[in-house]
Amino acid sequence: MKTFCESIKETGEKLVRNKIDIVQVNIGYVCNLTCKHCHVQAGPNRTEQMSAETMQACLKFIGEAKAATIDITGGSPEMNPHLPLLIEELRKISTVKRILVRTNMTLLTTDKYKHLLDLFKANKIELVGSLPCYGEENVNAQRGDGVFNSNISVLKLLNSIGYGKEKTGLILDLVYNPGGAFLPGPQAVLQAAYKEQLKNNYGIEFNHLFTITNAPCGRFKEDLKKSGEFDAYMNVLVDNFNRDNLKKVMCVSQVNIGWNGAVYDCDFNQALGMRIGSPKTIADFTPDELLCEVLADDHCYCCTAGAGSSCQGSLD
Repeated sequence: MKTFCESIKETGEKLVRNKIDIVQVNIGYVCNLTCKHCHVQAGPNRTEQMSAETMQACLKFIGEAKAATIDITGGSPEMNPHLPLLIEELRKISTVKRILVRTNMTLLTTDKYKHLLDLFKANKIELVGSLPCYGEENVNAQRGDGVFNSNISVLKLLNSIGYGKEKTGLILDLVYNPGGAFLPGPQAVLQAAYKEQLKNNYGIEFNHLFTITNAPCGRFKEDLKKSGEFDAYMNVLVDNFNRDNLKKVMCVSQVNIGWNGAVYDCDFNQALGMRIGSPKTIADFTPDELLCEVLADDHCYCCTAGAGSSCQGSLD
């Protein structure tokens, strides 16, 4: 198989971060679910959580970088007790226009976490909910028994407080991940199908669907190897390499910060331990120092294949 770096070299291009529009902050690997496609292998058995001190270092960097979009992920971000502090401090930074929180949604009706809905609404947080299919069987197969019905309950609750509704300013986006060793279908087509099925069957509305190609790392890679599909999946990614996506992939305008302040080009590189400038942390970097060449490897084929993929959906 031709390596990703060989494919880039043939194009004459280089993967270089030329700006920092997005700062993605992974605030911990603790999660209430153990999803099959999870690249960071989050779950209830993990203990890694970002401290308030590290969050302050992130906030300082974000202010210096003048980043417009902050993407908070995990694990389950809700399970980090310092999430309210991070959100409230981010809202004080004038350049920050969008704050996204990625959620598996299952915690938001529980007594321990339902208070976060008021925080999200008051701060106009854009919620990005993982819903790998609009059918119960496929969702439960990826994420566990009962998850689909829990998601439907939360989506109805979010709609009831204005999320996903027109003219409220409360954005509710959903994420589709393929349930196997294949690329996502066209995002616009899948979005239309999701909207129709969720509206007709459950009365649910949302704003956008993000289609994200599964990265061949973490728990998804382990699953592919167990099923004997790893080589075939890599061939699908290589065969669908699209050089036009090299200038649009997320790492050319984004940095990713791990729970301990380590800095990466993306969450996939974080999962693989491909750290920038180790042992430096975000407290040690200026934004200009991170305008540099991206650390790439074969898993990067997942972002350039076909229509392309980023944490905010298709690159088309």
